[in-house]
Amino acid sequence: MSSQIKARSKDKSKTPVESRKKSNIEERLVLENELPEGVTARLDENLLTIKGPLGECRKDFSKIKAQVSYKENKVIVQSLGKKKFDISVSNTVRSIVRNMIKGVTEGFTYKLKMVFAHFPISVKVKDKNVIIENFYGERSPRIAKIVGDCKVKVEGDDVIVKGVSLEDVGQTAANIEQTTKVKKKDQRVFLDGIYVYEKQKG
Repeated sequence: MSSQIKARSKDKSKTPVESRKKSNIEERLVLENELPEGVTARLDENLLTIKGPLGECRKDFSKIKAQVSYKENKVIVQSLGKKKFDISVSNTVRSIVRNMIKGVTEGFTYKLKMVFAHFPISVKVKDKNVIIENFYGERSPRIAKIVGDCKVKVEGDDVIVKGVSLEDVGQTAANIEQTTKVKKKDQRVFLDGIYVYEKQKG
């Protein structure tokens, strides 16, 4: 009797719902980013380099728990497990690669606005530093570092940060904003500073 039950269980095929779930899991485990025309990629161990019309962008994936490979003009991200955390990590890697492709083709721009009510702020760019002078009448200038190959220019009351790496552009803008952060004062009254007001591609 038991042998007949085992034989029946072996004969049972997977239902359409089960097969659909399995295919969805397999799709989530392997993610692809196809490179557009004019964009090339190179993978040296875990260092991914993407080149495009606007420049070159690099990212080291050695500390991320996902397998990255390059084949037939596609950057393939494969999850190392089937858990929800593993799939979320592979999705994060795919979004990073997607932003790298957008960066070398379109670029990223952050715009910051100089706001002052007490003392006029003066901003200058020298080498890899943004020098902020006369902030609240301070004699010593405040200095923010420019990350990576970002380009910073001052146009009137605007400070414009451009680059191909979204991480570098965002970090440079954050450095400028944090440098002018007001401490031990009521920020509702003392509004002087440099603040991000627009993020865009190009």
